[in-house]
Amino acid sequence: MILHHIQTSPGQDRALDCALKYAAVEDSFMFSGNGVNALLIQKWKSRLNDKTVFLLKTDVQARGLEKLLAAYTQIEHNQFVEQTLIHKKVITW
Repeated sequence: MILHHIQTSPGQDRALDCALKYAAVEDSFMFSGNGVNALLIQKWKSRLNDKTVFLLKTDVQARGLEKLLAAYTQIEHNQFVEQTLIHKKVITW
């Protein structure tokens, strides 16, 4: 079980696309920084629909996206650390 950590928006690079290609069913996705913007785009929302998705709450708040991204699990830094311990591996894209 891998935690795929996405830090950049899909407009910046192909990190999310690559992560989705290699992700297994049981893998999770953690979005931070500009990565949270991916979930504003229908294409990425659809591709992540059946995945476990976490957003770093402070990054969502910093961008004023709390209402737009309310459907996703938003976690604090300490919960992010917990997820890194729960998953067998973390890949930062």
